[in-house]
Amino acid sequence: MSRPLNFLHLTTFYPPYSFGGDAVQLYRLAHALAEEGHHVDVVHCVDSYHLLHPAEPPVKFAEHPNVVRHELRSGYRGLSPLLTQQTGQPWLKRKAIGEALRMRSYDVIHFHNISLLGPGVLAARPARGQAVKMYTTHEHWLVCPTHVLWKFNRAPCEKPDCLRCTIQAKRPPQIWRYTGLLPRMAKHVDQFVAPSRFTAQMHAERGFPQPVAYLPNFMDRVDQDWRDPAPRPQEAPYFLFVGRLELIKGLQTLIALWDRVPYDLLLAGAGTYEPELRSMAARNPRIRFLGQLPQRELGALYHHALACIVPSVTYETFGMTSVEAFARKTPVVVRNLGALPEVVRDSGGGFVYGSDEELLHALECFAGSPKLRAELGEKGYQGFLQWWCREAHLRTYFDYLNRNAEKKFGAIPWQ
Repeated sequence: MSRPLNFLHLTTFYPPYSFGGDAVQLYRLAHALAEEGHHVDVVHCVDSYHLLHPAEPPVKFAEHPNVVRHELRSGYRGLSPLLTQQTGQPWLKRKAIGEALRMRSYDVIHFHNISLLGPGVLAARPARGQAVKMYTTHEHWLVCPTHVLWKFNRAPCEKPDCLRCTIQAKRPPQIWRYTGLLPRMAKHVDQFVAPSRFTAQMHAERGFPQPVAYLPNFMDRVDQDWRDPAPRPQEAPYFLFVGRLELIKGLQTLIALWDRVPYDLLLAGAGTYEPELRSMAARNPRIRFLGQLPQRELGALYHHALACIVPSVTYETFGMTSVEAFARKTPVVVRNLGALPEVVRDSGGGFVYGSDEELLHALECFAGSPKLRAELGEKGYQGFLQWWCREAHLRTYFDYLNRNAEKKFGAIPWQ
């Protein structure tokens, strides 16, 4: 029997001071570990959050007694993440991170989105004991200064042109990327993992020097969402989009097409591209913006939707929206790009489309055949149980930790 472990997670964003799916995935992992009896410390940068969002977070997240958040706040505020962005080192955060490393004897140090902690943080080690060190590539930041392989703000990146692309994205070029800092720091990590086979392959193709293994994301089991779902949000049948309202998420492609679809489209999320999207959709009463919603309110939306649509126009690293839909026995329709087709092809829980006509055909199939919707939704749910639920994730996660402990220490210290 393994003893309870001490985990330290380091990341830029963590709920409620967060924006995207990487922070939510870490939140799920931290709480899953805590509920298994382990102790979890999370170090995250509030200064980075406020650099992009000056106000306090609009959505609250429940805390677990075994999870302790350690907020990085500097008297220099936004200067701290900007200095890290340029140099790759956590200069104004170094003292606080050092204090966190001295809090206890850690068994595992796990890095997530460290874009505004800097690659220099990968050299961190506990003040006492010895730890396995893991890194999850929630984004493509290790091989892309703009994180998302979205070239010149208009198309997926097929061939790197990083300096020009960074400048066009109105971000300051990162000096450290031209110094060899990242390859040197990456040697301090025992195991890199990616949430999709596609993302692992992209890191290899873009020259990342360390091997990247496959560890898919997960969602906690939400059986009650479909056994005893909340009431329908509306009587009329609808399709659903869930995600950040940003250009790369592709929602504009749905809005442009929706005059040809005789069903409602419900949109859950918020983002910087929202004003433009609302303007595009203003003349179509079948398109409804619901704003950013907590997961407990999304359950019924997923469960009662004809299908969930994932139209991203860049290389997603996973496709968490699909798994959230599968957990409620709802099928999905995803663009044939990046990691999105993986979960559909692995499970059989939906359709993959490459053109507007293929998308329209898929929507017609789901709207016209409740039997087909139920069959594909069940396939998605079985895939969820097999690969993307908490139990499946933790089993593989600890396999990686145990293997790396044996390789690094000659034995597994916690067994």
